[in-house]
Amino acid sequence: MRLVLVGPPGAGKGTQAQFIASHLSIPKISTGDIFRANVSGGTELGKLAKQYMDRGDLVPDEVTIAMVRDRLSEDDAQEGFLLDGFPRNVPQAEILKKMLSEWDTKLDIVLELVVDNDEVVRRLAGRRTCRSCGKVWHLVFDPPAKEGVCDACGGELFQRDDDREETVRHRLQVYERDTSPLVSFYADEGILVGIDATGPVEEITERAMAVLRPLAD
Repeated sequence: MRLVLVGPPGAGKGTQAQFIASHLSIPKISTGDIFRANVSGGTELGKLAKQYMDRGDLVPDEVTIAMVRDRLSEDDAQEGFLLDGFPRNVPQAEILKKMLSEWDTKLDIVLELVVDNDEVVRRLAGRRTCRSCGKVWHLVFDPPAKEGVCDACGGELFQRDDDREETVRHRLQVYERDTSPLVSFYADEGILVGIDATGPVEEITERAMAVLRPLAD
């Protein structure tokens, strides 16, 4: 099965991608993983990407796409894959469609994790990170025994800048601007299916698999 996972920041894409890929026995392919593999492996694309990353700039589309093409051409992706974090916009989606067409294949489904903005803010803005050991706690879902103190090591807990409510809401605006059109694109292609991404992780995975299993048979 060849599928793409989309959804706003805080929708749980990384977690669900792991479980779904495992259930379907296909590789989970994320742009973050691809970047890290190329940079640590010292590939030409990795060296190029590192120049942008070191400056704090976004890696250009053409570099990202070249990395994705290389990854999708590897042996383990020939029978299927799950893409997480790519494509991010309609131009990337059109290039992916053309790329797969060249290989005489196409996407089977695009799974959208649907969660409202207030829930995303609640999930992300409630996170607190330990300065000492890096463990992440949550004020609602996984609170420490003592406020502001890490149970694991006694370190000080703090709120990362990208977990602040105003930052989270800005990220959601960027998602709406750049990635929402992608959802419409795949809806027009007739391969978009949305599932409710609220509730326990296991329930969300089961909802996803209820949609995906018939396609995998």
